[in-house]
Amino acid sequence: MSGTDQPFGEDDFDGEVEFLTPPKDLRKKVRVMSPREAAKFDPVKAAEAALQKLSGNFDGWMGNEAEALFAAWQDVDAKGLSRQTLDPLYQAAHNIKGQSATLGYPLVGQVAGNLCHLIEAVTTPEDLPVVLLQQHVVAIKAMVSEKARDDSNLTGVTLLRKLTDVTVDYLARHGETDR
Repeated sequence: MSGTDQPFGEDDFDGEVEFLTPPKDLRKKVRVMSPREAAKFDPVKAAEAALQKLSGNFDGWMGNEAEALFAAWQDVDAKGLSRQTLDPLYQAAHNIKGQSATLGYPLVGQVAGNLCHLIEAVTTPEDLPVVLLQQHVVAIKAMVSEKARDDSNLTGVTLLRKLTDVTVDYLARHGETDR
């Protein structure tokens, strides 16, 4: 911050300032709890109950994420590796990595994380191993289809280990060893 403790300097504004007023007062949408109700309210329990209500949708949502990843892969396959085709593939894998635990697919999230790491570590798209990228995408799609959720699925665990080993080996041979 500047010496005036203002986040912006005078040069950051053209002299006009507009204040935005929210269209709705959300306080009108919420019931205020009595002190007795508030004392008994457990926000973690409430969040878990809300997740439980939504859990029937998790398989479908994860399936949609896997389809988005596969569509991004098809674009890479059709047009070749470039920053324009690789960015959507990375974003789809990153979404899966981030959502997998919540949606009940931590094993799939590990494969997606491995794919993200590979893409992050190899800074030039043309240097990425196309076959290894494809193997990650196909593995994720198959694991979601077969509901290979966690370490209890031995085929999924074996697939993850093999993909991780090959990825680590590739990165070690190409100068990236930090994992």
